[in-house]
Amino acid sequence: MSAADDRTTVYNVAGMSCVHCKATLTRQIGALDDVLSVDVDLNTGRVTVTTTNEPDDALLAKVVDDAGYELTGRAV
Repeated sequence: MSAADDRTTVYNVAGMSCVHCKATLTRQIGALDDVLSVDVDLNTGRVTVTTTNEPDDALLAKVVDDAGYELTGRAV
């Protein structure tokens, strides 16, 4: 699989407010299969996830929710 096949998806996540939130989500989402990178932007409340395939939104929502935050959907 080449970099041209990678997918970058931006999600809106509620409840993030500090560096600990950023570290937690980066670690939890980054541990998922197919995840290449995670960028958490506390100012916008968005999490950018780059994966090798189409991301599993339901799995990402569960991981985010289990970490104590709420994935409210894909950013437009």
